[in-house]
Amino acid sequence: MANIAVDSIKERTFDAIVIGSGASGGWAAKELTEKGLKTLLLERGRDVVHVKDYPTTNLYPYEFEHRGEMTHADKLANPIANRCYAYKEDSQHFFVKDDEHPYVQEKDFDWIRGYQVGGKSLLWARQTQRWSEYDFEGPARDGFVVDWPIRYADIAPWYSHVERFVGIAGNRDGLATLPDGEFLPGYPLNAVEDHFRNTVNQHFKGRHIISARCAHLSQPQPIHIEQGRVQCQNRKLCQRGCPFGGYFSSNASTIPWAQKTGNLSLRPHSVAHSVLYDEDSGRATGVKVIDTNSLEEIDFYAKVVFVNASTLNTNLILLNSISNRFPEGLGNDNGLMGKFVAFHNYTARISAEYDGLLQYRTDGRNPAGGGYIPNFRNVMKQETDFLRGWAAAFGASRYENRDSSSVGDELKQGLLNSTWSNWRVHSHMMAETIPKEQNRVWLDADKKDKWGVPLLHVSVDYADDDWQRRQDYYDRMTEMYEAAGFTNIKTQDDGRRPGNDIHEMGGVRMGHDPKTSLLNKWNQLHLCKNVYVTDGACMTSTATQNPTLTYMALAARAVDHAVKELKIA
Repeated sequence: MANIAVDSIKERTFDAIVIGSGASGGWAAKELTEKGLKTLLLERGRDVVHVKDYPTTNLYPYEFEHRGEMTHADKLANPIANRCYAYKEDSQHFFVKDDEHPYVQEKDFDWIRGYQVGGKSLLWARQTQRWSEYDFEGPARDGFVVDWPIRYADIAPWYSHVERFVGIAGNRDGLATLPDGEFLPGYPLNAVEDHFRNTVNQHFKGRHIISARCAHLSQPQPIHIEQGRVQCQNRKLCQRGCPFGGYFSSNASTIPWAQKTGNLSLRPHSVAHSVLYDEDSGRATGVKVIDTNSLEEIDFYAKVVFVNASTLNTNLILLNSISNRFPEGLGNDNGLMGKFVAFHNYTARISAEYDGLLQYRTDGRNPAGGGYIPNFRNVMKQETDFLRGWAAAFGASRYENRDSSSVGDELKQGLLNSTWSNWRVHSHMMAETIPKEQNRVWLDADKKDKWGVPLLHVSVDYADDDWQRRQDYYDRMTEMYEAAGFTNIKTQDDGRRPGNDIHEMGGVRMGHDPKTSLLNKWNQLHLCKNVYVTDGACMTSTATQNPTLTYMALAARAVDHAVKELKIA
């Protein structure tokens, strides 16, 4: 019997364990396995194999029972999921339904989740912008939260490392506020988007309209062909899973790459309960897992653990990793774990019309989505009554108008002889939020989910300064719209609840001092150095950029450090 027990432990022992198979977890697994470490990749959801498990990817609209829309019954059963723009009949199978993993909303919060191999990398908006030096310096300069323990120079080579493998379409725009990267050819702006760009350049110093940078293969390179990926087909059906691998996902890219090394063990249906800690050595020894099929508790062991379960689940796992040494959560002596959770404010939109350039129209699809306006507010110095600023998307399009008001021959002629609308222009805000201690998550003392893990309480909300940034967005965008000759300008509050930006960050923030932060400059827990956190939970502040590229770069950088540490040990 003793030999059986020893063999069982040996079978459950690896060099490294990664919790979570999304964008950052996939990158951690790729880097660890490439460096020769036998790695266990844990995923709480089901397996999704690239191409094979994309059931809707090639269906026509008429092949969906409800033509792509969600039923009234589903909207009643899943109000949280239905508030997400990407939750449709063609993608619903990649989303967590409301009753599948409950949580306690102390304040209204939409926790959008994708529990499957690949996580939300199958669903993300694929927008990829680097942070600038000004973003990493912001908290120290402006005196909010704590100083980032890294600067742009620390992460820049890792941005490049990730970009070359992922494939990022973009232009070299030469902006200090939004550094250039390793780009494939960018997607061009259309005639009105380009008109807006020229107007802004002419009339507004320091403001820029650029082609949005996105994780799409506009022109695949040998490294992408080697991954089995080919050129983006501009279908814009990305939320279904892309059979071409035209956009980056863990399923199409990093996980298959890691599997080719022979060093990866992928285990779906595995809820991470907690990180195991040995008080004698002062190190983590592995991860306790709940098998979602059998509900069996299983301990896996490793020399190093990467926690990449997505921001709120990472907070949950670490808070639940209790011991005599850490009764409030692993590494949580200062009591800050779960606090200073932040997000992006996406509540504002502004639309208008344009009756110029009617000799042009929009055919085809742009997977980048159009233009991007980098933040120009409070970047290099304080200019307003509020801290930090906002970025924005911008696009323009025309639509065919068909008259269906008649019957018979008149209806036939109305449908056959369409006319084109004026240009419609649109934008949505992506504003930074300032991390605040009262925006936090914690574990329920009594209630547990079906896997025996405490329910998570979420108390996260907007603040007065968020509305100040929104008003500034309305004011500045209106003046730019007017300068471009746009008319019928309309502002809109879309009522989006916190969380529906799907950019939650923080709770296990990086910093210099163990008294005021949880992670050091290498993404290690200050008080348990063989545990790394490189998903959104590690973020000290939010900036305005889409954050996934930064998570992936931090993951690659942290793995490099972890492997060097293991070799020294």
